[in-house]
Amino acid sequence: MNEGRLYYRLGLRYAPDDLDLDPLDRGFVVQRSYEAIDDPEDVTRDADGTWHIKPGAEVRVRLTMVADSRRTHVALVDPMPAGFEALNPALATTPPIPIEEFEDAGFARFTFWWWQWFEHQNLRDDRAEAFASLLWAGTYDYTYVARATTPGTFVVPPSKAEEIYAPETFGRSGSDTVIVESG
Repeated sequence: MNEGRLYYRLGLRYAPDDLDLDPLDRGFVVQRSYEAIDDPEDVTRDADGTWHIKPGAEVRVRLTMVADSRRTHVALVDPMPAGFEALNPALATTPPIPIEEFEDAGFARFTFWWWQWFEHQNLRDDRAEAFASLLWAGTYDYTYVARATTPGTFVVPPSKAEEIYAPETFGRSGSDTVIVESG
């Protein structure tokens, strides 16, 4: 008989029956917001939390993640509304991405000259992802720019942060409803 340890993982994937999910904190707090880039009227929010976005508008998606203690191998994943398309600055065909201005710093932030908490990011057709090997306790921002391309009403799943090798340590934002107005 062989002696030794047996390692296993039991996981469950499911779809909730209610698409309106509240934020959840199991080690991370995650918040998502949408900001207009060119015209402040491009992005508005109703009292009930529904986002209204003009078609063709460029939108800065801002994720704020709070880690309550030191975390390792962290993934932050933000599903995009089906009517959005991420603008990937790594592609030659992408027009210049608007630089984020910081009023308190008095200068434009150039992400390639500035420290970033994440080591790698993926801008996919349906989501944006950022990965870090080590995070100290604190608050972290992640932003990317997307264009509203398709009119319609979209239910956006929550953004989620988790420790990849300890998925029981996670957090999520709430669900959002995004309406890309028709012409």
